Amino acid sequence: MALTLTWISSEGLMITKLLTVSNKLGIHARPAGMIVDITGQAKSDVSIVFDGSKANAKSILNVMMLAIPAGSEVKFEIDGEDEEIVVQQLEKLFDDHFNEEPC
Repeated sequence: MALTLTWISSEGLMITKLLTVSNKLGIHARPAGMIVDITGQAKSDVSIVFDGSKANAKSILNVMMLAIPAGSEVKFEIDGEDEEIVVQQLEKLFDDHFNEEPC
């Protein structure tokens, strides 16, 4: 699970974080809702990238439309004042397998 600081022009740095989906069913409605519970409260802009598609991670529909299966690697791009807190919360959620059975 790599953490990268990325320079984005004159705006400064943003965090990019690669996480692996480790629950058996992948990102279905409940895990998507858990992601949005974290990102929706964030002051930072949060995007999720999977298989060449980028979506607003604050929208449950956008997250679900990515159809992310178990075992996949996803990238989060987090930019804003609470980005470190958001990445820590997402790491814990993924490490806990969304409180589901791991694959």
